[in-house]
Amino acid sequence: MNNYTVVVVDDHTLLSQAIEAMVNTFEQFKVLYTCKNGKELTEHFADSPSKVPNIVLMDINMPIMNGIETTAWITTNYPEVNVMALSVEDDDSTVLKMLKAGAIGYLLKDTEKSVLEKALLETAKHGFYHTKSVTQLLMKSITGKIENQIDLKEKEIEFLKLACSELTYKEIADIMCLSPKTIDNYRNELFTKLNVKNRVGLVMYAIKNKIYTP
Repeated sequence: MNNYTVVVVDDHTLLSQAIEAMVNTFEQFKVLYTCKNGKELTEHFADSPSKVPNIVLMDINMPIMNGIETTAWITTNYPEVNVMALSVEDDDSTVLKMLKAGAIGYLLKDTEKSVLEKALLETAKHGFYHTKSVTQLLMKSITGKIENQIDLKEKEIEFLKLACSELTYKEIADIMCLSPKTIDNYRNELFTKLNVKNRVGLVMYAIKNKIYTP
């Protein structure tokens, strides 16, 4: 039985349809409809009370009326509706803007199906869902404290700088006079330590923390 209703707001039609299909497989949830932007959503809400859902899955970058603007509008006019951000944007500034606008959670679009279902259930039952990274960001924002500096070893910093180049991991191993297996260990340890998933994440961390300057 579907106990909770959901609306998907995303300007990418195929992605919106995929999210709708996924959510409809969750036992306790049903998608009422999808929208291409916030303006379209406000028109649905004004049209009929039956079109106001329990939860809105909200993209951020959309034409006409974006996710941040729409979330603020919902928070003001329909405070009983929970907005869960679902976006590719993962920078701290955007996350905080969405949360300050009234979003009760923030997920990336590469989130696993099981995590999305859990997030929807937590939102429906408790009114919010925060991942560990979002919770840490909120605490940092509230306290004004800078996130603890990650302690990197000298060899890890050297590897990180080289990883920002076009060199292959084997070429990096040759330059550092280390075995490819050791380089793989450095890479995997940094993935865990820096909470990134790939080489792009390593480069972004290095640039953000001024370890590497393009």
